[in-house]
Amino acid sequence: MGCGWLGFPLAVHLINKGFIIKGSTTSKSKLSRLKSKGIVPYFIHLNGVDAKISEFLHSDVLIVNIPSKNIDDFKKFISRIKVSNIKKVLFISSTSVYVNSNKIVTEESPVKKSDLTDIETLFKSNAAFETTILRFGGLYGYDRKPGNFIKPGNKIENPQGYINLIHRDDCIQIIKQIIIQNIWGETLNACTDSHPVRRDFYKRQMVELGKEEPMFNENSTNFYKIVNSNKLKTLLGYRFKYSEL
Repeated sequence: MGCGWLGFPLAVHLINKGFIIKGSTTSKSKLSRLKSKGIVPYFIHLNGVDAKISEFLHSDVLIVNIPSKNIDDFKKFISRIKVSNIKKVLFISSTSVYVNSNKIVTEESPVKKSDLTDIETLFKSNAAFETTILRFGGLYGYDRKPGNFIKPGNKIENPQGYINLIHRDDCIQIIKQIIIQNIWGETLNACTDSHPVRRDFYKRQMVELGKEEPMFNENSTNFYKIVNSNKLKTLLGYRFKYSEL
């Protein structure tokens, strides 16, 4: 569900590994692109009542990778999953759910009350299927370069805070391993092993892109978190391809 910047290459990778993949998009113009890569394409909106949703949900595993945070839409969508043959769901979430506690955070750390955490709970509390919640750090790789995250003229907040990122290649490998190893009913953090200081990291990124040195808000309170992914590495036996930022 959601063949965008991460979902599309994920689908292609899984097809190359022998999986049969259905992929959804909210843009009819992208259907032919999906089909050209061997993805069975579906035009589906989360809030839609298209009859094809039942056909789309005729599968073994559902990966939900969409930006919507609409609670009501997700409630309706989950009601459709409940009456399908889906028994395993992988919900792609974010480490943004954690409080900036100026500490290392794990899956047991407090989370902020938000639409995203409410959606996580909707999935985890449903007994009709098993859900694993995968909380990614900031996504980067290929055309998505961290130096471009900073808009010209903007000051970078929390310069003495720390970076929590993950490369798209690692995202894809982790998702594949969760499916292959049948890791369900878990909540997992996924960030690179290294967490450089924001000031140092973005200075280097700007140099690499040939941009001017970034500006920093020196009056920031420097609230931050450092996301720990040891649970994922242990459970999956996983080593990050890009562990050093």
